[in-house]
Amino acid sequence: MTGNNPQTRKWQALSNDHHLAPFSDFKQLKEKGPRIITHAKGVYLWDSEGNKILDGMAGLWCVAVGYGRDELADAASQQMRELPYYNLFFQTAHPPVLELSKAIADIAPEGMNHVFFTGSGSEGNDTMLRMVRHYWAIKGQPNKKVIISRKNGYHGSTVAGASLGGMTYMHEQGDLPIPGIVHIAQPYWFGEGGDMSPEEFGVWAANQLEEKILEIGVDNVGAFIAEPIQGAGGVIVPPDSYWPRMKEILAKYDILFVADEVICGFGRTGEWFGTDHYGLKPHMMTIAKGLTSGYIPMGGLIVRDDVVAVLNEGGDFNHGFTYSGHPVAAAVALENIRILRDEKIIERVHGETAPYLQQRLRELNDHPLVGEVRGVGLLGAIELVQDKATRKRYEGKGVGMICRQFCFDNGLIMRAVGDTMIIAPPLVISKDEIDELVTKARHCLDLTLSALQG
Repeated sequence: MTGNNPQTRKWQALSNDHHLAPFSDFKQLKEKGPRIITHAKGVYLWDSEGNKILDGMAGLWCVAVGYGRDELADAASQQMRELPYYNLFFQTAHPPVLELSKAIADIAPEGMNHVFFTGSGSEGNDTMLRMVRHYWAIKGQPNKKVIISRKNGYHGSTVAGASLGGMTYMHEQGDLPIPGIVHIAQPYWFGEGGDMSPEEFGVWAANQLEEKILEIGVDNVGAFIAEPIQGAGGVIVPPDSYWPRMKEILAKYDILFVADEVICGFGRTGEWFGTDHYGLKPHMMTIAKGLTSGYIPMGGLIVRDDVVAVLNEGGDFNHGFTYSGHPVAAAVALENIRILRDEKIIERVHGETAPYLQQRLRELNDHPLVGEVRGVGLLGAIELVQDKATRKRYEGKGVGMICRQFCFDNGLIMRAVGDTMIIAPPLVISKDEIDELVTKARHCLDLTLSALQG
C-alpha cells in the first residue's frame, strides 16, 4: 500500500528504514509499505489516507470498551502524576495494584482470589510454567514437569509461550518447543472431524488428553493448558460434548488445569470469563488484552486459593518483571473494569449484541464460499470453502488472504487464519454497526468469489 499522502510516504519510509514489525515478512512489508493508522473512536479506525475502517478485530482482540475513552486516559494521567512507577520487589507494593487485585478477585470464579501481574499474556504463560513446576516441587513431586497443550493453540510468542502454543510455523523457528511440553489434538470439527459427528469428535478430542496423561505417566504431568475457545487458531468453538468430557478427565487425574483467558476474558463470550461460559474450574487463568482494553500493556495470572496455600510454604518464588503490576497500568485496568461493570457492557453483550451478531453472521451461510459460520459471544468465524458438502478448500489459492485484502480495501478489518475469516469486534459495538460489519463482510465475500472465478 503505497500512500498518496506525502505524510503517509514519509511514515512508510521510516518503517522501511528503522522498524521491524511483529509477525511480518520484512522484505514483503518493505516492498508494500504498512498501512498507517493515525486515530480511532468507538469501533472505527482512520488511516493516514483518510479511510474510515470498522475494526472487526478490536485491535488484537483487546479494545473491549472501544477507542477514545477519556476516562482511561485520565486514569493514566492522574496516576503518572501521583506515582508513575515503583516496583513490587523487596516486600513493597502500591495502592493501584492492591486495589486491582481485589477488583479482579471480585469478578473471577469463586476461590480465585490472588493475582500475579505481568506485562502481557505471553509473560503470564511464562509465569504459569514456572509456577506450576514450583508448585509440584514444593509438594515433593518435582518430576511433575510436563505441560500438555493443544495443537494450533496460541499462548504467546516468548520462548515458553510459543512452546506452549501448538503453532507449527512458530516451532520451526528457534528449535521449539522446549523440553517438557507436549501437544494433543484440537477440537476443530470443521477442519479435522472427518466423518464423525460433532458430538463424537468432541468426545474423541477430549479423550486425547487422557491418552496423553497415561502415555507420559500422571507422575510426570504437571498441568494442562487450553483456551476455552481457541482464538488465534481460528475461533475454534469446541463441540458441545468436548468440555463436559474434559471436566471428567481433569477431575480424575492429579494435574493442574490452566485456562488461557487472554482472549476470552473480560466479557468476550458474554460472561466475565470463558470459564464462566463453560462452567470450568481452573487452578490458574492467564489474563491480558481486555484487562486494560489494550490501552496500556498488562497481563497476569489468577491463581486459585488452594494453589496459593501450597506456594505460601515454598519460600521465594524467584520470578518477576520490572513492570509487574505497573501502577499506571493498574490504574487503567481498574478504571476499565469499572466501565465494564458500571455500564453493564458485558450484560449487554450477553443479552443483546452477541445474540444479534451470531444471528446476522449465520445469514452468511447461504453464500457460495461459506462452509460454516460459528461463534460465541462477540467471537465469530467464517470458513471459506470450494465445496460446501465435502468441506473441500481452494488448495494453494490463499483465499483467506485474498478476502482479508478486500476487507481492508472496503473499510473492514477481518483477520484471516488460513482460509478462515475471524472477527472479535469491540464489546461496545452497536446493532447498527453489526449490520454494517455483516454487510461489508458479504460484499467482500462476493469480491473474493469473483476473483477466484476470474
